Amino acid sequence: MASAQYSVERLTDAGQFNDFVVGPGKKEITLNPGQSAIADILVTNRMGEKRTFFLETEDFRGSENVEQTIVLLGDERGPYSLKDYLSVPFYEFSLEHGERATIPVTISIPPDAEPGGKYGSLVISTVSNEAEKTENTASTALISRIGTLFFVTVPGEIEKSGSLEDFKTNTGRKFFGGGPIDFEILFRNTGSVYLNPYGEIRISNFLGKEIDAIKLDAWFALPDSLRLREITWDRDWLLGVYTAHAFINRGYEDIVDEKSFTFFVIPWKLALILLLSIFILILILRFIFKRFEFKRKV
Repeated sequence: MASAQYSVERLTDAGQFNDFVVGPGKKEITLNPGQSAIADILVTNRMGEKRTFFLETEDFRGSENVEQTIVLLGDERGPYSLKDYLSVPFYEFSLEHGERATIPVTISIPPDAEPGGKYGSLVISTVSNEAEKTENTASTALISRIGTLFFVTVPGEIEKSGSLEDFKTNTGRKFFGGGPIDFEILFRNTGSVYLNPYGEIRISNFLGKEIDAIKLDAWFALPDSLRLREITWDRDWLLGVYTAHAFINRGYEDIVDEKSFTFFVIPWKLALILLLSIFILILILRFIFKRFEFKRKV
């Protein structure tokens, strides 16, 4: 039955990294009530030995904690539950090292489903063959888990709402001794479906002239969550006053939020060398003037 419903291929360049790979990491699908679709998930064994893998479905949600992009909910049902609508033909399979399996995942939306977003994941796990032993503790099996996230939208009257909440350097500092400069963007989703905000950051000097622009590819923000995006501006020879201006498209109705701030870059090493050079120059000039005055007196 398994061979008829999924395929396995041997890779010639899998390598041995003591891990396994699952892809893609995210699937975005739009389905009407009563519709279904099949998405293929790839699992590659690079662990150097034959392994048994286990499949399970979990809901996930967003978080107000910017350190957590998503929160997997285990047996708990999420506010936008999808796990009951995800199914696979089996929940356990084995792969030799260097083999890759294609797992068909069926997403079925019930006919009475309400418009909005639904979010769930297919989690693939494996248990190590060797247990971890220490002198003072019992053996503990090592479990590795990787998930593919499913973002499903049911069309209809849905609430899309979000905004750029903050834009600043990652430490909040305004003074730097040089690059790179790390920025962070906080985007809040207050709607009922996930959003894909995108945009750019433009940097201008003290004259107001734009000197650089950083394109921001779309990232996802789940409902009722605060999403952090970190960006690095790496440029040599920074000196002076700069303004960073963020233009963030919310991902719907072409609404763009803007925020900006000013920061200063003063390379302290360069400043120290300049001050030392000026000090030495002053000493030399004083010495020359004193010698000149002495000769005139003589």
